[in-house]
Amino acid sequence: MRDLLRPVIVAPMAGGPSTSSLVTASARAGALGFLAAGYQTPAAVEEELRALGGVPHGLNIFVPRPAPADLEPLERYRRLLQPEADRYEVDLPPLRLDDDDHFEDKIQIAVAYGIPLVSFTFGVPGPRSVRALRAAGSAVLITVTSAEEARQALAAGPDALIAQGGTAGAHSSTFDPLGYRGTSTAAGVLAAVRAVTDLPIVAAGGVTSAADVRDLLDAGAAAVQCGTSFLLADEAGTRAPHRAALLSGDYRETVVTRAFTGQPARGLRNRFIDEYSAVAPVGYPAIHHLTAPIRAAAAARRPERATPVGGHGLRLGSSRAGRHPG
Repeated sequence: MRDLLRPVIVAPMAGGPSTSSLVTASARAGALGFLAAGYQTPAAVEEELRALGGVPHGLNIFVPRPAPADLEPLERYRRLLQPEADRYEVDLPPLRLDDDDHFEDKIQIAVAYGIPLVSFTFGVPGPRSVRALRAAGSAVLITVTSAEEARQALAAGPDALIAQGGTAGAHSSTFDPLGYRGTSTAAGVLAAVRAVTDLPIVAAGGVTSAADVRDLLDAGAAAVQCGTSFLLADEAGTRAPHRAALLSGDYRETVVTRAFTGQPARGLRNRFIDEYSAVAPVGYPAIHHLTAPIRAAAAARRPERATPVGGHGLRLGSSRAGRHPG
């Protein structure tokens, strides 16, 4: 397991930034890159994997979230979003509660391709999935944001854990989206998780410099995962509006919100976040699908109103920036 890791891991950033080209460039630079299976069809995942050839790599998979037992908060949020839909002249879709992001298909792809490292976000995969991956020669990593989540993850028998601080960009992998505030640091979560396991731990969240990497390695991390710092890499698939927002100088802070997807995520503060964060319910991926037409229309008509994400250490308005875990 440890011989597969590199000191720097280029994080899986779902929604476009993670590409086979970025993973290949990471390997050339001495790092280890992850592809992001999240939001992609199984066919698209396979296409990216085939493009890698023999380049060392990992693959990240989203663990399906159960649908909320009470749908009224989701319906209420849908009604609250109607003015936004009217603003951009789009229709709000009905609530979609059955999306598992092709989880089983992606597990089978990972098994068939013998992916060296498979990481999970948004929860703990079932023991059957873990056993199948390990039997295929994959090392399994589970992302956690606290010691209690680490204890839950250990029951699945992973080979390593990813300790994600609240300073991380994009989605948090927290198991408690209602109580999550995003105030923890990578160093703090690393220390908490190390206290409950001897497994290798990858530290993640708010890493912006070589000094940050050294500090976390010195604190006991087996590797350090970075995402935001690579968003503006030439090889990243970061969309043009997102790149422009990162470089514009128009954004002064990042905040954690459930407004876009129903799962806490750290992004650049904008009007939508300010107006809807306080009323956004827990409900990933239903809220993700609900807001998708609004987000797409905003990006198409007013690129500056796109919803780019980034970590706490983002150099806003500079060339040192990078995008999103899931």
